[in-house]
Amino acid sequence: MIDIKELDYLLVLRALKDIPFSVGRKLLIDYLKGSEANKSILKNRLHLLDSFGTMIYEDDELNQIIDSLILNGIITITSVDGKKFWKVLELSAKGKKELDHPTLYKRKLSFHFRDVKTEITDEDKRKFSVFGSFLHSFNDEQKKSIICDNIHILCLAGAGSGKTTVLTKRIEFLVNYKRIDSKKILAITFTRKARMEMMRRISKMGLTESVKVETFNSFCEKILRKHNDIVYDKPVRVVTYRDKIKMIHRALTSLGQTMSQAVDVYFTTAQKRGKSDDQLANIFLNDCFFIRDYFKFRNKKIDASCFETSGNSDERSTKIVFAVCNYIEAYMKKQGLRDFADQLVDTIALFEKHKELIPEYEHVLIDEYQDVNSTQIKLVDILKPPNLFCVGDPRQSIYGWRGSDIRYILNFEDKYPACEVITLTKNYRSTKHIVNVINTSIHNMGLADLESSIDGDKDVKLLKFSSEAAEFEFVVQKIIASGIPKGEIFVLARTNRQLNELSDILRARRIKHIVRSDEMRKSISSGIDDVTLATIHAIKGLEAELVFVIGCSYANFPCKGSEHPVVDMVKVEEYDKEEEERRLFYVAMSRAKKSLYLSYSGSRPTYFINSDMLGMMDAKELKVQVKKMANTGFPGDVVSRLKNWRREVSNAMGVPAFMIMHDRTIAELADVMPKSTDDLSRIHGFGPVKIKKYGDDILDVVNR
Repeated sequence: MIDIKELDYLLVLRALKDIPFSVGRKLLIDYLKGSEANKSILKNRLHLLDSFGTMIYEDDELNQIIDSLILNGIITITSVDGKKFWKVLELSAKGKKELDHPTLYKRKLSFHFRDVKTEITDEDKRKFSVFGSFLHSFNDEQKKSIICDNIHILCLAGAGSGKTTVLTKRIEFLVNYKRIDSKKILAITFTRKARMEMMRRISKMGLTESVKVETFNSFCEKILRKHNDIVYDKPVRVVTYRDKIKMIHRALTSLGQTMSQAVDVYFTTAQKRGKSDDQLANIFLNDCFFIRDYFKFRNKKIDASCFETSGNSDERSTKIVFAVCNYIEAYMKKQGLRDFADQLVDTIALFEKHKELIPEYEHVLIDEYQDVNSTQIKLVDILKPPNLFCVGDPRQSIYGWRGSDIRYILNFEDKYPACEVITLTKNYRSTKHIVNVINTSIHNMGLADLESSIDGDKDVKLLKFSSEAAEFEFVVQKIIASGIPKGEIFVLARTNRQLNELSDILRARRIKHIVRSDEMRKSISSGIDDVTLATIHAIKGLEAELVFVIGCSYANFPCKGSEHPVVDMVKVEEYDKEEEERRLFYVAMSRAKKSLYLSYSGSRPTYFINSDMLGMMDAKELKVQVKKMANTGFPGDVVSRLKNWRREVSNAMGVPAFMIMHDRTIAELADVMPKSTDDLSRIHGFGPVKIKKYGDDILDVVNR
């Protein structure tokens, strides 16, 4: 049954359609609430319209609904002609369609899981006792996951519940107790790192190497290499990063564009802020290949109708990306190259044409099932294993923007009606205080609450600061003063900009740290005991004693902007950005083992922190004196000067900035502060040629 509130957003859309002109947010809210105190309402006789006063909500509640509609591209924000800073709201083309044929509420309902309590029967307990020491260190739900005989099993494993341990232990059970031929077992995960970890654990259990542990892509790559001559008319290999750089620059040259010009068209001024030329070029490159892969997965041609654009700048961005993608497609075909999407699509085509080549597995086990996309599901369906074991957590589904579809895990029972759903709810990572907060943050999903057995001190804080600089200063001071091993400290941010700015401050204070962003991972030290700074997407699956989540403001969660312009314009019908942003916030908080500090500056925190969560936190406003660095020679200032110099040289020479000097080299220069060419020769990236060409200039910039 549909809660009537699920449809209230349609009243907002109706109001925007009824009002005969574009409106600001305040006027819209007053109109919806039926407030005649707003002079514009009476002046324009808006109080006579049918949709006037149709929503008895508080301002914050209406703001949340409006934000959700903006995030999902149903309402657009535009500037008034001639008044750049006057922002008004309008129905997008998608919004008009939504009003006539509502689908958003269905998508929101589809994110609600019908919670199934795992029943441990007397028969289960009898089986557990039979396996004695093999299962003695596991809880009952984990034991059931390991030895369950159902042919289709979904293991819903919450954060910190030991899902990888359960998956690898089940493989051990199948080989050593069920006597399954190890060659007939395939375990699939998503990343190379997760694959290596799973292989390490299986090896530690003493199992033979014949158990196949693959990512979706490594599995397909091995198939394509084995059958290259059947699939292709020439030798084909995987595209490298170097290949991608070459392709992008050739594509731009064919368009009469440089990378610098393309970046200027593609990114807004705000999107460029806080990013180096290398980072911007890298994001542009990745976005072009993402768009190509996204449409290849769907067997669609890249077409303007597949994007939601508003204004000339969007159209210019899509035009340049289309052209680059078309060049890439032709170049890769000619040169015999394949990318991630090709691996899956070509393997599926091979199996559909040559069914005799489909490998036969008795058991297929899939990790991170909440992240699967339609093409990966198609591959699993083709393999059609007699036994399928899937592990995942709908709460941690955060990749819808790149094609993952949460509905495959939520609708598992519909596809396999006789399946067994086993829920792992015992969290072995975080204190009860942290677990209570994260449970409350995604309560609307309808999943079983996690349970923690770790008491610990209550160290969950919501901290308000007068400015972002004060917020960063608090984090730096806390890191310096903390007795916690620095490798057990994470600083998480929603955007790369915040990470880069905080990294510059840490570098200036000579604090070792590692930056993990969506685009890169770099170490700003030679030590191993470093603070990690990361975007939330980049840190998924890891944990630390102390976790800072910075920028927990109304502006950042949910994130209003995008660092990937064209990607954000793709019409992903099954994707609700607001719900995914809420889950992203959950993932960030659930990394913390003992201490969780949420911080923000500005007027109010994110509405993802609800009143129940506030009651579980120590909330306070802190006054922090921001340190002034009077000495213009401190490393952070050197980094800025070096980047400016690099930008000038790259523009003058018409080559990408990274070809002049890498960020790693800049960081090392700022750390070493070389005084001579002999000092330069000991820095990464400096050989005799580069020293002769740029040495004197760089020494001048560093020691200015």
